[in-house]
Amino acid sequence: MGLVDKKKNILKQKVRELPVCAGVYLFKDDRGNIIYVGKAKCLKKRVNSYFSRLLSDKTQALISRTEDIEYIVTPSEAQAQLLESALIKEKQPHYNISLKDDKSFPLVGISREDFPIVSVCRKKYSKKGKASYYGPYTSAADLRQALKAMRRIFGFRSCRIMPKKACLYYRLKLCPGPCEARISKKDYNDTIEQIKLFLSSRYEELLHKLSGKMRQFSTEKKFEEAARLRDQINALSIFAQGRIHSTGLNELEDLKLLLKLKKIPERIEGFDISNISGRQATGSMVSFYNGLPDKDNYRRFRIKSGCGIDDYAMLREVISRRYSRLKNEGRALPDLILIDGGKGHLGAGKQILDALGLDTAVISIAKEKEQIFIPDKAGPLKARIDSPALNLIRRVRDEAHRFALKYHHLLRKKKIIGK
Repeated sequence: MGLVDKKKNILKQKVRELPVCAGVYLFKDDRGNIIYVGKAKCLKKRVNSYFSRLLSDKTQALISRTEDIEYIVTPSEAQAQLLESALIKEKQPHYNISLKDDKSFPLVGISREDFPIVSVCRKKYSKKGKASYYGPYTSAADLRQALKAMRRIFGFRSCRIMPKKACLYYRLKLCPGPCEARISKKDYNDTIEQIKLFLSSRYEELLHKLSGKMRQFSTEKKFEEAARLRDQINALSIFAQGRIHSTGLNELEDLKLLLKLKKIPERIEGFDISNISGRQATGSMVSFYNGLPDKDNYRRFRIKSGCGIDDYAMLREVISRRYSRLKNEGRALPDLILIDGGKGHLGAGKQILDALGLDTAVISIAKEKEQIFIPDKAGPLKARIDSPALNLIRRVRDEAHRFALKYHHLLRKKKIIGK
């Protein structure tokens, strides 16, 4: 098998593991640079279409340069479009030139007045300085749906002429009611500034500001206002995944709540086993710190026990070797251990940790239905498919799987060439 066919098979395997839901997909080159960003109603179906026989010259060139595929799940295609546009604007991928340049695509316009209007428009007003614009976006229909989602988070005015009394949008909590002076000019424009940060994909700055306000409200015992900001932060986290640093905090906070941990899991170590019919069995351990891969602390394990195709036994060996060493050397343990597998894999890992006298939190995630298992609970945890916590868990799991396969293929290659 040639290198091209081998690479294509690896990419196709990644496509088979994609979820059947809306989201954004990222094609990366051999240096890890994003060269294309796309959105999809169904990630698996859309990305699979890039590997059909009938491809345009541009698409063939794109696939020839693609070495890796990543994805971000969103609740809807409309929200995927906002994230897609923000990532394109931020990353400037080579193969997204049409979206960056074509001025016929819809925009988001924010008028410049005491209580600005937020709306979808096709072109900029001729009068200079009449509004601020964000975009372009690929679909007006999807963009309107995305604005509805944004409106549920922020609340803003959409009426062209200010009415004399509050309308239905105010009663639905989609507009703060500037027409009846239910909100001050300053507070309303603070919200508009948040929307501008959001549309500019400055998620880290936005989330930092909202988190600061939430802590302030909590200190002042304004719990209703603090709860509202908490909900805003949680809702914004799905969009923030294009920016690694901002998602890290939100995902870790969400993970702490989901797993009911005593502290934020700053250090997460993820394990996976790779073998084909028991041959060249390997284990991998990846390390994430504050939501980011810490590749200097990745570890590889060549299975020594000769336990055939017993995944549980291999996992027990790898976890025993890792944490026996840390314990004997008096080194710090991770805040959370994540195992790629189901309830049985979790049990195997927990058995070793108990034998070593370690009470480190441990979970597992099963690929087929993305189910999360924890000790002492028969069934899986309930987590939204688009939750920040599950996105982080998926990312650690996928990285552990990739790292294990890479080592497995290296050992097979060495065996073939006799090294």
